[in-house]
Amino acid sequence: MIIVARTLALAATLALATACATSNRSGDSTLYQGLGERSGIAKIVEDLLYRIVEDDRIAPQFKGIDVVQFHTNLTDQICEISGGPCTYTGRAMTEVHEGMNVTETQFNALAEQLILAMEENQVSTSAQNRLLGRLVELHPDITHR
Repeated sequence: MIIVARTLALAATLALATACATSNRSGDSTLYQGLGERSGIAKIVEDLLYRIVEDDRIAPQFKGIDVVQFHTNLTDQICEISGGPCTYTGRAMTEVHEGMNVTETQFNALAEQLILAMEENQVSTSAQNRLLGRLVELHPDITHR
């Protein structure tokens, strides 16, 4: 199980690096469509939330959050990042993660769970990699704050 988790984390990291090198945020509505538009993104985020609760590596970081607000904000953020018509109105990532001391392991664990949630929702590997490439840009604003 540990080998599988490490392999998934490594694969996620490689996918993030590859996708980051080729990402283009402006006007890419095909990524938004590839994620299933807003309803598909909302379903991915819902499935991700269930996975977070079951993952001892990251569940403590989410203890006590407003689940409804988190779902709305993350759905809006992924929708906007993917080229959809949404606007993220939540707080800046640096502000949200201040004092949380998110580790690399926790960041990678969340990426792993997101990948699994996207796979569960039949999101293509190409769309997964493109989204991960955009999300990895948030890494410096999230980890070790």
